[in-house]
Amino acid sequence: MCRRLLCYGDSNTYGYDPRSYLGGRYPESVRWTALLREYGWGVINRGENGHSIPCSDGKINAAVQSLCREKADILTVMLGSNDLLQPSCPSARECADRMERFLATLLHAEGWEKSREVLLIVPPPMAPGDWVRDEKIIAASHRLAECYEDTARLLNIGFADAGSWDVDLTYDGVHFSEAGHLAFAKGINKALSVLASKDCGD
Repeated sequence: MCRRLLCYGDSNTYGYDPRSYLGGRYPESVRWTALLREYGWGVINRGENGHSIPCSDGKINAAVQSLCREKADILTVMLGSNDLLQPSCPSARECADRMERFLATLLHAEGWEKSREVLLIVPPPMAPGDWVRDEKIIAASHRLAECYEDTARLLNIGFADAGSWDVDLTYDGVHFSEAGHLAFAKGINKALSVLASKDCGD
C-alpha cells in the first residue's frame, strides 16, 4: 500500500507560525503534513525553518544520505523560496538547476530505493509583504513553476504546482496561513493520490 510519505522542505513544511518570534509551529491540527493523515497518509515531516536547496557537494551528500535512510513510498520535495530570498537573489532557472543537481544525485545514489516515487512541488508564488518587498523576487517565484516542471520532466518524476491550489499567505508574503495549510493539504492529497495510483498499478 503506497501511503507512506517523506516530506522534505522548509518552514512551510515544518509548519512555521509567522506570529511566533522563536520559530514556533502551528498546532498539529493546522499543519498540512498532519492534515494529510486524515486522508490516510502516514507522514514523516522533514521540514526545517530556513531550509534551501542543497547545492554544495557536502550539503547534497548529507541530504541524500539522510533521505536514503528513511522508509517511505513517496518523497515530496518543496524548496526554493528561501533560495529566492537570499541576498544574491538567484533566478528561477538557477533554482531549478540547483534542484536538478540535488535530485539527480539522490535518484542515482546507491542507497536510494528505485521503487520510491518523487513528487517535486513548486511553492505557491510569494506576495508583497513584510518579507517580500522586491518585485523581482515575486516575479521569480511565479516563474519557478515553469522551471520546476521542466526539471521534473527531465528527471521523470512527479510534479505539482501549489500555485494552483489557492493557498492563502500571511502578512509576510511567504508563509501559509491556517487556511493556507488546509488548502495545501487538499491540493497535495489530490496530487499524491494520482501518483500513488500509478505507482501501485491501480
